[in-house]
Amino acid sequence: MEARVHNFSAGPSALPLPALEEARDNFLVLPGAGASVMEISHRSKTYDAVHQGAKANIAKLLNLPSNYKVLFIQGGASAQFCMIPMNFLRGKSGSADYVITGSWGSKALKEAKKEGATKTPWNGKEEGYVRFPKQSELNLDPSAQYCHITSNETIEGVEMFDEIDTGSVPMLCDASSNFLSRPIPVEKYAMIYAGAQKNLGPAGVAVVVIREDLLERVPEGLPSMFDYKVHADNDSLYNTPPCFAIYIIYLVTKWLLDTVGGVDKIAAVNKEKARILYEAIDASNGYYRGHAKPESRSLMNVTWRLPSEELEQKFAKEATAAGLHGLKGHRSVGGMRASIYNAVGLDSVKALVAFMKEFHSANG
Repeated sequence: MEARVHNFSAGPSALPLPALEEARDNFLVLPGAGASVMEISHRSKTYDAVHQGAKANIAKLLNLPSNYKVLFIQGGASAQFCMIPMNFLRGKSGSADYVITGSWGSKALKEAKKEGATKTPWNGKEEGYVRFPKQSELNLDPSAQYCHITSNETIEGVEMFDEIDTGSVPMLCDASSNFLSRPIPVEKYAMIYAGAQKNLGPAGVAVVVIREDLLERVPEGLPSMFDYKVHADNDSLYNTPPCFAIYIIYLVTKWLLDTVGGVDKIAAVNKEKARILYEAIDASNGYYRGHAKPESRSLMNVTWRLPSEELEQKFAKEATAAGLHGLKGHRSVGGMRASIYNAVGLDSVKALVAFMKEFHSANG
């Protein structure tokens, strides 16, 4: 078998090797099914065990209160950008708050504007999306229908570490790229959603964690596939779900529980990975320049620039040749980006740091 590389891709991204190996071993025949998980009915007892197991694992990892539901909805986080305002803003009086800290928050706002009035309590665009705001900087609307935030911006590499206080206004969070990477106070959120292809599994499905009282706000007459209440009432089985993607989510969350030991344990590993990488950037005497302000530096997506675009292109090319893949920054920002999600090992980060030092020495 061809050797696996150090994978720093922003998404689809690295998955835990034990989960991939179990999926490989059971690809043709899922135990008890006599066929692949991609071939059996989503109404079967065998698939139901996978479906319920994935939900239970997520609930356990989040220490989820009993008044929240876990949903699997197709279309990734981008579909949620549309569904949220359709369900909670369309036809409502007032507006919704969108705190804009990067490119993905901007995309969510764009979709919300199609459904109703919006306000922006804070927008980091003029600063170049380099940080999260302080509570005192937010011009929040106390009568807003909801407040939407993005807890980690993958493109710019900025992350929220102090929860925003929105008072009685429901807080909705796109946590696609830092979901299950560290403990969070779930009870402060009315809804948390995450596209799977960062920390959970393959692309094509989003995990939605939603408080039950929020479902009461869903209006009548929405198309069924875009109605959160329909998905909740049907246990995410209103239509045929992406069974294989959910199976991988089950395996990944099982790995996180049984092998890693939970979110607290993976959080410690993630902090160490980020520390090593940011220290290498800061110790380069300006050769490598981090994009985000130190207090907002993402633990999942580390972004930096080199002295010139030519050097950045050379860095990406030589890194790939050295087995360090997926380091080219997003086209809208440029530079370099190392996505060090849960499944990216400390060994990969150490290999990257060693390469960075060698490259600096040879091209400084």
